[in-house]
Amino acid sequence: MIELTAADVAAATGGAVSAAHAGARVTGPVVIDSRDATAGALFVALPGEHVDGHDYAATAVAAGAALVLAARELEDVPCVVVDDVQAALGELARYVLATLREEADVRVVAVTGSVGKTTTKDLLGALVTPLGPTIVPRGSFNNEIGLPLTVLGADRATRFLVLEMGADHEGNLTYLTRIAPPDVSVVLVVGSAHLGHFGSVEAVERAKGELVQGLRPGGVAVLNADDLRVAGMVRLTDGPVVTFGTIPSADVRASDVRLDVEGRASFTLHAPGSEPLPVTLRLVGEHHVTNALAAAAGALQLGADAADVARTLSEAGPASPHRMHVVDRPDGIRIIDDSYNANPDSMRAGLRALAVMAKQTGRRSVAVLGEMLELGPDSRAVHDELGELVVRLNIRWLVVVGAGAGGIVDGARREGSWGSEVVHVADVAEATALLRTELEEGDVVLVKSSKGAGLWRLANELTGEQVPA
Repeated sequence: MIELTAADVAAATGGAVSAAHAGARVTGPVVIDSRDATAGALFVALPGEHVDGHDYAATAVAAGAALVLAARELEDVPCVVVDDVQAALGELARYVLATLREEADVRVVAVTGSVGKTTTKDLLGALVTPLGPTIVPRGSFNNEIGLPLTVLGADRATRFLVLEMGADHEGNLTYLTRIAPPDVSVVLVVGSAHLGHFGSVEAVERAKGELVQGLRPGGVAVLNADDLRVAGMVRLTDGPVVTFGTIPSADVRASDVRLDVEGRASFTLHAPGSEPLPVTLRLVGEHHVTNALAAAAGALQLGADAADVARTLSEAGPASPHRMHVVDRPDGIRIIDDSYNANPDSMRAGLRALAVMAKQTGRRSVAVLGEMLELGPDSRAVHDELGELVVRLNIRWLVVVGAGAGGIVDGARREGSWGSEVVHVADVAEATALLRTELEEGDVVLVKSSKGAGLWRLANELTGEQVPA
């Protein structure tokens, strides 16, 4: 965070500050949790569904916070008062980034897509960090609160901001790119995530296209040539476009894609001006080839060397929690924790990775699946189709958790279950008790659901790691 006075914060956010507090200086981080407040911090008093940040403002100041961004005057607390605290947070981030861009060479690369955003963001961070000081959010700080907080972590030494931008409504990415207009926009896949909000895949396509439309003048669009909806976004920009994918016409391309017995992909990387380079990913699942290519294409636009890109992609493991995190337990059971989030596209990818790993190693495959949220009126049918896929992939044991995921059971049982055993349990506690007694040495277990379904708690139980969601 760059140093700001209370008057600077007021000017940036359109807020008001008393003359007595106008000289207060923010020299520390911007925080939304009073427990994170340190000397010189700016505490953002966000109103919440269950708690109101204003009630903790005095605690934050007692812990060292120099200033509070608030929606009302607070007694004995130095504050800038604004109409809308969340909107003001975005305006402050916009002001800080614009200031840094005037003073230094700060470049922004942003990633969106229905699946793969966080992994691609993490890979991009690994690829560009050697080029200069880089800010990369941990996890999925990709919304109207998380993204501004990430931007506000930058200072005058920062050279790269790697941002993940998520959307569950049209207009979300227009808002986020107004805060942080990208120099490089990376679009991965248009899929069926959040259909309950969007209503159609066409609306998802329009929403993801906002990342291309939000580019800075002269900015580069990096588009997935393997996804026709993404490739068609070339029409949304007059600036340069770079494509990635497995088709021969892609600018950054993978050939000779293959999987090892652990389900990890290897391929040959083709990039402009470079000889073909071998890449062996440490990430589990063939779908990560797309993420790796997207990260490679974005990093190359920021000045990375192709040989360094290939080497780093081969070294990078999972960097964010609950995303295809593989744990081999001492009792011989392998847990694939992909419980952070789920939609039909990521579910299919996870199940295919499970099937490949189990088949190639001769182990029993176990899928523990919970509900995919925000799918709208087609939710039951989409879950049903997933149950059919489980059987077709010959997953040996399917454990479905929660009433909302019941369609998976319907699809699996209608498909005949062939060699698959299907069990439906009420909740995470019942699933935990069942798996404690029924898992066997050698089992490969995929745990996956939307975050709100809570299977990340089950994943923590199975792995023995207390990793927050």
